[in-house]
Amino acid sequence: MTEAAHPISEVSPDISSGKDIAYENFPVGSWLLPANLRPHIATFYHFARAADDIADALELSPEVKINRLDEYERALTGLLTGGQAPPKALSMAASLTETQTTHQHCLDLLAAFKQDATKLRYDNWQELIDYCQLSAAPVGRYLLDLHGGSRDGYGPSDALCNALQILNHLQDCKDDYQTLDRVYLPSDILARHGSKIENLKATESTPGLRQSLDKILDGVDELMQEASKLPAGLLSRRLAMESQAIINIANQLSRKLRQNDPIKSRIELSKPQYLMCCLTGILKALFR
Repeated sequence: MTEAAHPISEVSPDISSGKDIAYENFPVGSWLLPANLRPHIATFYHFARAADDIADALELSPEVKINRLDEYERALTGLLTGGQAPPKALSMAASLTETQTTHQHCLDLLAAFKQDATKLRYDNWQELIDYCQLSAAPVGRYLLDLHGGSRDGYGPSDALCNALQILNHLQDCKDDYQTLDRVYLPSDILARHGSKIENLKATESTPGLRQSLDKILDGVDELMQEASKLPAGLLSRRLAMESQAIINIANQLSRKLRQNDPIKSRIELSKPQYLMCCLTGILKALFR
C-alpha cells in the first residue's frame, strides 16, 4: 500500500487488553536468557501484545483494525516514521536493526492479527496450523535467530510454538466464542464428533465436544513429539534451558486439559506445577 492510501495526522492511541507477561503460559525473557538480549525480547513481546490487542479490540471495526495494523507494518519497514508511527513498532524496528534480525517474523505476526480481524472460523486442522505458522511460529523463530540458531532448523521450534498456541485456544475456547465470536476449533473435528459451535455456550462440555477437544489434543501431542527435539539442537544452552522448561509446561498443560473441562473454567497450571516444570527443564538441559 502507498503512503497516500493511509492519510494519518497523528499516531493512533494504544489499545490494551490488560494482558501482560503474567498472563502467558510460558516464561517471557526470563533470567535464564542472556541479560543483553532480554530488553530486545521484552520489546518484541510488547510489540506483539500491542498488535494482538488491536486485533481483539471489541470497539474497533475490522477495517479500523487492519488500518492500524498496517501502521505497524509500515513503521517496521520504514514507510512511516516520527510522530505518525506507533511507538512500539518504532521500538521494534530499532531493536531489529541493533540485533541485525529480520523483520519478517514481526510481519508474519501482523499478518496473523489481520487475519484475526476478519476470519472467525477454521474448517480443518491444516487451516489452524497455517494460522499458527503466522501467529505462533514467528515467536520461536525470532528467539532462535537472536540466540544463534539451531542445528535442526526451525522445525522443532515451530512445532512447540504451534502446540502452545493451540493449547491457548483450548484454554480460551469459550471466552473467544462468547466475547469475539471467534472459534479456532476446527469445524470438521466438531462435526465428526456430533458437536456444534453453540456447545461452547454451555456450562460444561457435551460428550461430543469433549471428544473433539481430545482429538485436538492428540494433534498437540504429535506436535510435542517434534518439539521434544528442540533443546538438544540449540546452539545456546541458556535458550535450551528455557525451551525445555516450556516443553514441560506445554506437556503438563495438555494433560490438565484432558483431565479437566475448559468449558467449566479456564484451565491453568498452579504456581507449584509451573515452577516444577521450569526447575526440571533447567536441570534436564544442564545435564543433557
